[in-house]
Amino acid sequence: MVRSIDVANALGYARASVSIAMNKLRHEGHIETDSHGFISLTESGRKIAELVYEKHTLISGWLISLGVDKQTAISDACRMEHVISEQSFLAIKNYITNN
Repeated sequence: MVRSIDVANALGYARASVSIAMNKLRHEGHIETDSHGFISLTESGRKIAELVYEKHTLISGWLISLGVDKQTAISDACRMEHVISEQSFLAIKNYITNN
């Protein structure tokens, strides 16, 4: 169980920034909040989360295998997972799984 304030505290973002993001996710149908402010993923939200997690684990693992230290690889993967195109991600994934 998580609330917006928990997300803000965990990630070090301002509450206002998290609130704006949560409103956007709610409006797009990716999350729901209950009367106590607890957030849950909808089916579309879960699919997006699973894809982002797949990107994160694949990219961070790949960077580590290339010799990047673990902390840097994880930090870089956190940024890359949100901006990489589907085409580039699939090419990297294909390369990793076939080599």
